[in-house]
Amino acid sequence: MKSVVAANKSEIQVIHSTLEKKFPSIYADVWKIGCQLSLRISDLLSLKYAQLDIDNREVTLTESKTNKIKHIRLNSIAVELIQKRRKQYPDDIYLFQVHSNRTASSSVKNISRVSVSRVFKQVGDMLGLNINTHSMRKSRGKAMYDGGVPVTKIAKVLNHSSEAATLRYLGITAEDVLQTYDDFEL
Repeated sequence: MKSVVAANKSEIQVIHSTLEKKFPSIYADVWKIGCQLSLRISDLLSLKYAQLDIDNREVTLTESKTNKIKHIRLNSIAVELIQKRRKQYPDDIYLFQVHSNRTASSSVKNISRVSVSRVFKQVGDMLGLNINTHSMRKSRGKAMYDGGVPVTKIAKVLNHSSEAATLRYLGITAEDVLQTYDDFEL
């Protein structure tokens, strides 16, 4: 079984573009906001507008997996997408709410993880990439690492309990560490 990849910046854009062209806009929005917020998919899809403080560019939530409180600053890309979705669907409760004829009119539901997983897998297959709903979070972590953000800070962003867990998560191997001896001859 191949492991899920962290997409690089150009792959992130290609994935987003493919989602925009081939699928309903909610999937492209999930991808783009997911890459900005680095949340687990269950937390991302359950976000409600009431949790989003656009004026202060913040969101506060309790992570479902860890029960830890998480504070996130919304960057300009996230704010723009949230405002677009709010304008498009002013009465929605969830950021990613279902608008299907099959959903009972009195039933308010967020889009399901299964639905997003299915679409992301299809896009990955189209592009020859092994992506899934976790790729957004992993891609942001890897981009921060590649950009020189200290592992300690990335661990805090991802709410990991240790730097070792973050290194494993990012796929940094013992060989990568040994390679630094060759790469940095002084």
